[in-house]
Amino acid sequence: MPLLISPSPTRRQFLAAAGTAAVSLTFAPRARAQGGTSPLRLALLSDTHIPADATETYRGFSPVENLTKVVPQVVAANIDGTLLGGDLARLKGLPEDYARLKGLLAPVMAKGPVGMVLGNHDHRANFFEAFPAFKPATAAVANKHTSTREAGGLRFLLLDSLLAPDVTPGQLGNAQRAWLAKELSASAQPTVILVHHTLGTNDGELMDADRLFDVLRPHRHVKAIVYGHSHKYEVIEREGRQLINLPAVGYNFNDNEPVGWVESVWTSEGVDLTLRAIGGNQSANGQTTSVHWT
Repeated sequence: MPLLISPSPTRRQFLAAAGTAAVSLTFAPRARAQGGTSPLRLALLSDTHIPADATETYRGFSPVENLTKVVPQVVAANIDGTLLGGDLARLKGLPEDYARLKGLLAPVMAKGPVGMVLGNHDHRANFFEAFPAFKPATAAVANKHTSTREAGGLRFLLLDSLLAPDVTPGQLGNAQRAWLAKELSASAQPTVILVHHTLGTNDGELMDADRLFDVLRPHRHVKAIVYGHSHKYEVIEREGRQLINLPAVGYNFNDNEPVGWVESVWTSEGVDLTLRAIGGNQSANGQTTSVHWT
């Protein structure tokens, strides 16, 4: 389903995947003046937690104020698109939450393609009501929000781990895992997965994380998994794959963690991740973590 939309078709090329309900959305990184292609540059945001009430705070943070600070930074950055890793709304995914989020994101959506996945504080129907262009005529996976996208020599698979609004654990489910297996078999391009939930064994994480890795195990071209949920910034490795846990925009759970977003530069060999902290622990603001794979 279309998770990446651009305000200007002349700037971004949209290609429907023949014979499937999903849509493959492709935009090319800018060409180098001397020939060749530049790396793909993406803004990575997660856990915006935007409430209907702009004055609402949590742990001393204002999610609306934080996103209001982040948006001009993203607009000013040298990027080709933006990905948001879920928990877009404050708690229950109310229509008013998404209405405010839509207004706040308008400058980012005007700049270039934006992709969103849903988290445990989102509500599919209310999200699609606010962002109707993101809803396909027929879902690739029933009651799930999935997409395949190719750019810069990479393939991005966007998954839906929302089990129910304001229910902490997540789940992909049998149908989505089967869809994922089919998508991974269709191409050997270096692949990155974006999903909301963390991949551990605690009660509030992705309940079928081990079954997800069962699906991934034969497909060594899956190089990285990007997620949010924990409001923690961390890069770790599992079974040779890089796990990139994005910081939250809305607020942190621990004073040691930053609040903000990540500016990323992708190639088929890896990604450079630069933290853009606007709150919380800002000691690593501007620092770049280089992640490489083979």
